[in-house]
Amino acid sequence: MTTPSNVAAPTSTRSAPEPGLALSQIIAYALPAIPLAALTLPLYVLVPTFYTETLGLSLASVGFALLLVRIFDAVNDPLIGWAADRFRPRFGRRRSLFALSLPLTALAAFMLFWPPVDATVLWLAAWGLMLSLGYTAALIPFSAWGAELATDYHGRSRITAWREGLTLVGTLIAIGLPFTIGFDQAEGLHGLAVLGLVVLVALPLLGAVAVFSTPEPAEHSRMRVNLKSGLSHLIGNRPFVRLIVAFFLNGLANGIPATLFLYFVSARLGLPDARGPLLFFYFLCAIAGVPLATWAARRFGKHRAWCYAMLAACVAFAPAPLLPEGSLIAFAVICAVTGLLLGFDLSIPPAIQADVIDVDTAASGEQRSGTYFAAWSLATKLSLAGGVGVVFPALAAFGFDPAAGSGSGKGLMALAIAYAWIPIAFKLASIAIMWNFPLDEAAQKSLRSRIEAS
Repeated sequence: MTTPSNVAAPTSTRSAPEPGLALSQIIAYALPAIPLAALTLPLYVLVPTFYTETLGLSLASVGFALLLVRIFDAVNDPLIGWAADRFRPRFGRRRSLFALSLPLTALAAFMLFWPPVDATVLWLAAWGLMLSLGYTAALIPFSAWGAELATDYHGRSRITAWREGLTLVGTLIAIGLPFTIGFDQAEGLHGLAVLGLVVLVALPLLGAVAVFSTPEPAEHSRMRVNLKSGLSHLIGNRPFVRLIVAFFLNGLANGIPATLFLYFVSARLGLPDARGPLLFFYFLCAIAGVPLATWAARRFGKHRAWCYAMLAACVAFAPAPLLPEGSLIAFAVICAVTGLLLGFDLSIPPAIQADVIDVDTAASGEQRSGTYFAAWSLATKLSLAGGVGVVFPALAAFGFDPAAGSGSGKGLMALAIAYAWIPIAFKLASIAIMWNFPLDEAAQKSLRSRIEAS
């Protein structure tokens, strides 16, 4: 239920002081990103591989089930985003919703990662839907919380760098456990099941550390806007529209190769034993890319630093489909360069997102970070769904069969093109949109002066 736009919004209790957080508080806030990382890349890379290659479900049915989960997100995200901005308990609107989401998220991840040996596509779809609900209810207030903890242009980059850096640490754990233990057998305590157990324990534990160690951010709402007015401000926020379109296109460019990585290394390069080490190496390089991205954002501005990184990634990806079978060293170099640049993709766009929310806060009078990160989350999931729900059936149509571990020459060529060249086209479009982005440090500082003077 919305309130009239002239009714003042209550401010949250125990708010963070404006000058900034101590490093210990930033780290405490970012810690839940470690187990949350097990719900991103593993869901789109390891789960499809496990359910198709190990459990023997068809590629098309797994793709359809995961696409169904993302369609559910299309309803899920805006509703949770709206609730995140309207929900104002005494403990704080960001921390409270985040804390409430953790038990469902941890349980659903555990059930999805440790299915029975006779699990069907219905098991995948049902627990995938539960995980979607819990993860969205955790991610949106968690992201909004981080965006509101700092109000300055570069301070936001610092918070997102720590969060995304720990996300990459969690990703390495999520890759290392399954590949070290193995997940090519459905019986017993396989590697994916161990990862599920880790999430079941670590997510509530580290979530509690964040909730009790990091304050609720200050709220700068002067009023509440109704639904119609809120949508009007959202659509009229031109920097946000540009950013989310560019983010969606770049998300497709990253989601497609992430989904196809294991298949490309195994079937196209003929290096199945190198899949885990290469994937681990890729994300290890991404950790090094996060501080580099923070430096570049200070040196060139956030949007230009991101554009330079995307352009470099296009150059690095271009030769991948031309590699002959067995090209371990050459592909490892591509993984190193593109992994380093992934640090830019992970840390810079969320920091820009926090800035475009200021445009809305100054215009509407309400700080609606939850609504904006709901749109952000939806764009992320839709881009990843495109990688699964569209690319998988297309590859199947070209004769690629992951269960057989190979395919026809046409199928392998389609796999190589889908893995590298199609993503390049999406990245180039994203660069064109972001190159002359209008919201730089001076513009953001001016917006914050207007907001805090109100």
